Amino acid sequence: MLILAIESSCDDTAAAVLEPNDHLLSSVISSQNEIHARFGGIVPELASRRHIEMIRPVIDEALLQAGVQLADIDLIAATQGPGLVGSLLVGFTFAKALALVRGLPCVGVDHLAGHLLSCLLEPDKPEFPYTALIVSGGNTSLYAVKDPVTYTRLGRTRDDAAGEAFDKVAKLLDLGYPGGPVISQIAVDGDPAAIAFPRAWLGEDSLDFSFSGLKTSVVNHVNTKRRTNQTLDLADICASFQEAVVTVLVRKTLAAASQTGHTRIVLGGGVAANPRLRTLMQQHCAEKGLKLFTPSPVFCTDNAAMIAVAGYHQFLRGDRIDPDTDAYSRSPLN
Repeated sequence: MLILAIESSCDDTAAAVLEPNDHLLSSVISSQNEIHARFGGIVPELASRRHIEMIRPVIDEALLQAGVQLADIDLIAATQGPGLVGSLLVGFTFAKALALVRGLPCVGVDHLAGHLLSCLLEPDKPEFPYTALIVSGGNTSLYAVKDPVTYTRLGRTRDDAAGEAFDKVAKLLDLGYPGGPVISQIAVDGDPAAIAFPRAWLGEDSLDFSFSGLKTSVVNHVNTKRRTNQTLDLADICASFQEAVVTVLVRKTLAAASQTGHTRIVLGGGVAANPRLRTLMQQHCAEKGLKLFTPSPVFCTDNAAMIAVAGYHQFLRGDRIDPDTDAYSRSPLN
């Protein structure tokens, strides 16, 4: 069986071909970073137009790299939501039309489900159940993952997602877009304890997140420095901000694992590629006797390979969509 998967939830057009048992034959991603960088963030209409231009070439390239033809495909999976509706509709509609013409079953996949299962693409796969932290530009949530199709949300951000906070701070500091990688790089030369930026714990037993207060604290710090003509130490600001975010993510993830009783922790989402988060999480998991599973950086950001994995398991459960099924901007999982 061969699965063709399509992902277009935001600003990356992606396609992948997967065999069952998570044997990935190809994964192609077309990034739009150069289009949106000058605006400091994603422009939805520009993203949609680029998806329209790239959807067919990306799928053709995925088939070519896999060494298969469209006639060899047995199942089509596509991201149904959440995300930018205009972007979603390009990939999801293309998938439905392709399935209809070829007479193939089609599965609509929740983008978050893809991130929850992205570690299954690695040689060292986690066994179920596990506790998962999904942290990206649009989501910061904790889940108990019972099996490939059963997830329970344990906590979520009440305002900004962690990745969104990285992007906004990067824009404040004129560091460009996307903000996460550049802040992480600059932070290497900084002191994470130089500036006492706040951590929002939201109560002793809360597994929710909040990063708006931290973002405001960085804004106030930078504005005060600029107003008084003081030099900005970008390395210290980046390192201190990053440490504030990562510390909260790690501590709440460990608290979630304690509540679920799981001995395995999984990371997913674009911010899961952050080296400091991976290092600190690994250190704390080792101290607690927990096993950490992290996807390769290419599977942390938006990709179609994870959509193929989630789509296959939904297909086994009996999920199907019809031509009238619509995309959605907000996830029922969040």
